[in-house]
Amino acid sequence: MKAILITEAGSVDNLFPGDIEQPVAKENDVLVEVKAISINPVDIKVRRDETRMSKMFGEERPIILGWDIAGTVAAVGGSVTRFKKGDRVFGMVNFPGRGQAYAEFVAANENHLAKMPGNVSYEEAAASTLAALTTLQALQGGVKKGDRVLIHAGSGGVGHFAIQIAKQLGAYVITTTSAKNRDFVLSMGADEHVDYKTQKFEDVVSDVDFVLDPYGGDVLDNSIKVLNDGGSIVSLAARVFPEELLEQRKINAAYMMVHSNGEDMQSLAGWLESEIVKAHVSKTFPFSEMKQAHLAIETGRTVGKVVVTV
Repeated sequence: MKAILITEAGSVDNLFPGDIEQPVAKENDVLVEVKAISINPVDIKVRRDETRMSKMFGEERPIILGWDIAGTVAAVGGSVTRFKKGDRVFGMVNFPGRGQAYAEFVAANENHLAKMPGNVSYEEAAASTLAALTTLQALQGGVKKGDRVLIHAGSGGVGHFAIQIAKQLGAYVITTTSAKNRDFVLSMGADEHVDYKTQKFEDVVSDVDFVLDPYGGDVLDNSIKVLNDGGSIVSLAARVFPEELLEQRKINAAYMMVHSNGEDMQSLAGWLESEIVKAHVSKTFPFSEMKQAHLAIETGRTVGKVVVTV
């Protein structure tokens, strides 16, 4: 089968096409014929960094990057009960670990997948995996009806899902983006927009109950300032927090890394089917242009999601 491989961390030029043996569905696995792949910032971070690459893949070389897939079931292992050949499925597979999504076929544990809703394309389904799961796992249990929620980078992959899911949970949503993306985030359901280029959010936002922070650093520190006493912040970047300040104000702070979870994927499938949540795919590339897809993510300016079709 065709796959995109990498032997050494570095630039997009280190990605190269290859023909490798097709994987086999083990006892609890589903073999998926891949139709679409979602590209995420973590793909770029692992591609660039040998330490990250070795942590996830060990000494194995070459490797196949990627974790987000949508496609059709080609075969199932002997113990698989939830899927059959021909089912349309999607999921973030084996994260963190060897997802090996940049390929024509991917073998994944059945507990990492869900059936695709009939009203969703392969591209939209692939887009609604790592980014949407991150949001769901970050917000569930932490956001309740009536909360004031601050979501940074609301026009990005995680951000545009976070706005929609926070609204589904009954929150009032404030988000930061540049002015050019104001209309987009409002169309996603945001109640209030802050232009981070012309305004300091800590000067215009207050009384926040929950913050989703993708940056760490000064954004994290200033986000804590706008939180109510007893509020919560979930960071996707920072692992260390100003403990003394948190203790003084009884603020709950946590670092979160998304993990594969089929039950959460089923929740997302239900929301996609009812159109409570929609994926915004801003750019689509063919499999032969994986390098260009990586470069699009590297700009840090993509709206919604970038998807590669197989």
